[in-house]
Amino acid sequence: MVDAYKALRALTLRQLRTFSVIARHLNFTAAARELHVTQPAISMQVKELEELVGLPLYERVGRRLQLTEAGRELAICAAGVGDLLQQTHERLLAMKGLTAGVLKLGAISTAKYFTPSLLAAFKRRHPQITIRFTIGNREDVLRQLVENECDLAITGRPPKDMDAVGQVFAPHPLVIVAAPAHPLAGKRRVDFARLADESFLTREQGSGTRVAMEEFFRAQGQRSPDSVEMSSNETIKRAVMAGMGVAFISAHTVGLELASGRLVKLDIRGLPVMRNWYVVHLAAKRLSPIAESFREFLLEEGEAMMEKAVV
Repeated sequence: MVDAYKALRALTLRQLRTFSVIARHLNFTAAARELHVTQPAISMQVKELEELVGLPLYERVGRRLQLTEAGRELAICAAGVGDLLQQTHERLLAMKGLTAGVLKLGAISTAKYFTPSLLAAFKRRHPQITIRFTIGNREDVLRQLVENECDLAITGRPPKDMDAVGQVFAPHPLVIVAAPAHPLAGKRRVDFARLADESFLTREQGSGTRVAMEEFFRAQGQRSPDSVEMSSNETIKRAVMAGMGVAFISAHTVGLELASGRLVKLDIRGLPVMRNWYVVHLAAKRLSPIAESFREFLLEEGEAMMEKAVV
């Protein structure tokens, strides 16, 4: 029987990097192209790894390549080793007084309206850094944290089912918007009951905005409204402009539309609902100097920067 611990100690950094690329692409041809080797060379390296580990690392389902349970464990190990090497490299640069490094940031889709401005401001202070910025739904962003694909995440709710640290860096107002021709547009201090017959355009179940809307309705003693689910904030905004209904939405997503008069914010009693924006990282994660610097930047200046960034 293969001694798993001895097998892992025998792995080389080159083998781990190769497998990390394979796990990311799940395609030998694409992995070979990125690593500048032939496809047979990739196949040979995987075979050597499987012999060393003593377990199959992938399987083919139809034409698709999938990692086995052992393959997924090795991919996590490879990503962690690569991440540790990158962090060590950045710390050594910091000791030399240099500020180069890689910032890997994930953000939920609602945050895409202001995060680029925050990143631009941070980049001006640290021009040598490289930024890897991804947008996704909440589930995708939290998965990226767990799998070490990002150092930090910007989200509207800190995760409760994982060991993570979430810190508030800015308030997050939620409002109801409508088309300019809506009967309640321009009315002052409208009673919430007047929205009872409105059709609400919403994100999918489980999204932060949807959860906040449902909590708000319950607090008003009302059932959740009739709603039409849509896949993105952009689709919701366009549908509201077309007169399909109203939307309970983040104020940070509609700044341009409100300023241009394409949407109006309804003055409803009890609104805006105030939530917060969080910067999140795994509790066990040792942040690189650049990631730690960006986290501190958000905590110290994020709120003021967002006021300037959002119209």
